Amino acid sequence: MSSCTLCELSVEDPITSTEVDGEFCCRGCLEVARLVDDGEDVDLSIAAVRDRVAAEDSRPEVPDGAETAYLSIDGMHCQTCEGFIELLAEEEAGVHEARASYATEMVQVVYDPDRIDRDAIATALSRLGYQAHGPDEENDSLRSRVEFGKYRAVLAAILMMPVLVLYVLFIYPVYLGIYPESFLYGTTVEAMVFGPLAVWSTLILVGLGYPIFRGAYVSLRVGRPNMDVLIAIAVLAAYGYSMVTYLTGGRDPYFDVAVMVLAIVTIGNHLESRVKRAALGNRADLTDSRVDEARRLDDDSDATKTIEIADCEPGDRLLVKPGERIPVDGTIVDGTAAIDEALVTGESVPQRKSVGDEVLGGSILTDSAIVVEVGPDATSTMDRLVELLWNVKSSSTGVQRLVNRFAVLFVPFVLVLAGLTAAGWFVLGNDPNTAVMAGVSVLVVSCPCSLGIATPLALAAATRDATDNRMLVLNETVLERVDDSSVVVFDKTGTLTTGKMELADVVGDDPDEVLAMAAAVERRSSHPIAAAIDDAAPPTTRSVSSFERADRTVSALVDGTRVVVGHPDVFDTDEWTNSTTIEAAVTDAYESGTHPTAVAWGGVVRGVVTVQDTPRENWETVVSELADAGREIVVLTGDDERMTGTFANHPAVDHVFAGVRPESKEAIVQGLRERGTTTMIGDGTNDAPALASADLGIAVSSGTELAIEAADAVVLDDRLDAVPELFELASNTRGRIKQNLVWAAGYNAIALPLAMAGIITPLIAAVMMAISSLIVVFNSKRRLLPTNERQPVETDPDDRDDRIGTPTHSD
Repeated sequence: MSSCTLCELSVEDPITSTEVDGEFCCRGCLEVARLVDDGEDVDLSIAAVRDRVAAEDSRPEVPDGAETAYLSIDGMHCQTCEGFIELLAEEEAGVHEARASYATEMVQVVYDPDRIDRDAIATALSRLGYQAHGPDEENDSLRSRVEFGKYRAVLAAILMMPVLVLYVLFIYPVYLGIYPESFLYGTTVEAMVFGPLAVWSTLILVGLGYPIFRGAYVSLRVGRPNMDVLIAIAVLAAYGYSMVTYLTGGRDPYFDVAVMVLAIVTIGNHLESRVKRAALGNRADLTDSRVDEARRLDDDSDATKTIEIADCEPGDRLLVKPGERIPVDGTIVDGTAAIDEALVTGESVPQRKSVGDEVLGGSILTDSAIVVEVGPDATSTMDRLVELLWNVKSSSTGVQRLVNRFAVLFVPFVLVLAGLTAAGWFVLGNDPNTAVMAGVSVLVVSCPCSLGIATPLALAAATRDATDNRMLVLNETVLERVDDSSVVVFDKTGTLTTGKMELADVVGDDPDEVLAMAAAVERRSSHPIAAAIDDAAPPTTRSVSSFERADRTVSALVDGTRVVVGHPDVFDTDEWTNSTTIEAAVTDAYESGTHPTAVAWGGVVRGVVTVQDTPRENWETVVSELADAGREIVVLTGDDERMTGTFANHPAVDHVFAGVRPESKEAIVQGLRERGTTTMIGDGTNDAPALASADLGIAVSSGTELAIEAADAVVLDDRLDAVPELFELASNTRGRIKQNLVWAAGYNAIALPLAMAGIITPLIAAVMMAISSLIVVFNSKRRLLPTNERQPVETDPDDRDDRIGTPTHSD
């Protein structure tokens, strides 16, 4: 027995071709090998492809037994906080890896639970003004931070007013020649003005300046100098020069510059923070929806005990009352209720579920109480969504990594440029205060804040729009990679078609008997064709035993007779007797695009059962839109190639790989990656390995657990036409990022020369810097896709029940 060159599966009768070396298990593997073999010495085996993929993945391996904690971090105000939080975490014994995200204000920590716990990690990170806590505390913390930021901004405006008043009433008029110098200098007015200014400015510097000075220290500690370094040096330079001038009896102190730069930056940061949180979208909604405790039923009685979610074990029975969230994924074992899964799956209408139905952790019980048996993993879909939300919104795309490297080099460059500017003004004969203020203007105006937030805020807004349009973006960098896709692979059944097989015809001497025998054998199979045959047949009491599965057939003893059901080609041997009627029925089925399944027993093919799968109404529009963008369209199917004419003949489809074994889909997708970035689109169930192996996997499904785990993005409601929307969203996101970066870079290119020339004062520079950041923030907040309106959920107030069974006073 040989093995397939591409997928390495064992095969008894391999397929070969003179056009490409190797032996293949199915026509699909052969065609992919032919497609990617362009004369170069390329190893096409899946093992070689996986090795090449693994070589590109530099992420460290997580040790066995390690756990992952997600903590919210208060006090993060720029991207360099990420590096410092990671440094603090990784200094702790037992922490394997830490990844912080300024965009989500969270940290992901991989740790050894035997050496350190989550509370100890949170304590270790709560230093220098940072405060770490669990995501379940997010909403209260978020509200307090917003309020604190508002108060700090208001306080900044109030505190700078006395300084501004003294300058407006006494100092600026002297500068402008309105008052003579004798009005201020050498009089008691001078002591009444500059003394309070020095004291008041010092208090403001310590109070308002602490977050900025801390940020500067943090960025220098991790070797990534940021905008806080520029602001801190500018403020300290203006304050230090002013204090020395005041103490030495000099004139023209610039306390106003130091104070107003701090105030403007503080107010600007608050406004930026508010808009940023609006752009980030639903993190607070998700974390607020997590469940910490469950109500476990005793096995021997109806008594309940409240336990931590972490203590739930598979098989536990949990009581969930109306209005509560289901703690973990599981199966209803008692009761019937309408369940709102909107936050988990996007489905806006509550679904009525009863005994035997699966339920998702995090969904809401709207009317009656139920008992849920904990599933095998004892986990919550809601918790997984929190993790998935982290993955996408903490992403660091190629563009962002480039920006980060630029910012690290840009800050030292500005420091040198500011020093040279000040020195140049002084050498040209200007007084020291003019030279210092020119250098301060360069420092303030060139802060790269807008550059640093250009990418993450655009990505955050994009994920918000995706969610609003019932698409879940589940993996980091998706919106960057999907737009690069040069090959788009569609699974046919369930993706380009409805996947709902229906009986089309039964041909044979006794059609009812043929259908009954086929249904008896197929009843144990989960294949869609088998399900269609089983659904069409009437209930039976036939005895079925000795079920067996072979290549392209299944068989069983039905009332003592061995019945074989499978692909018609299997019966084209001398072992089976066939008739022209049956052969004609098979041919007609292929020509009409239906699936023929032969049914045989006693050495004779007794009949053919045909089922049909209807193409989705909008499949042609979808593939055409993607093809028009220059992408190569590929269709994968396990069907016989004689049944693929509908798709193979469409001008937008470049290749149809038919006869693909389910086990080979992953290898075929891996092989196609040799042609370019490959996106796989499937129904999210049996396509899971292929979805996971592609550069990008998109599941067209109702948001099942397997689809979420295997794919990088999920299109809800089986809405195939949302796939082009996802590509459009990615393209628009890239455009938005480019707009932000062009503005940020253009602003610095214009503002820096003006500051060096002395045209921009430090105060104007501070205002310009704040406005630049706000423009990027507001531009990022704009929608990238129109919102799909959802119908409000309506419930019948009379259709309610507070408990399973008869209510009692003890309830």
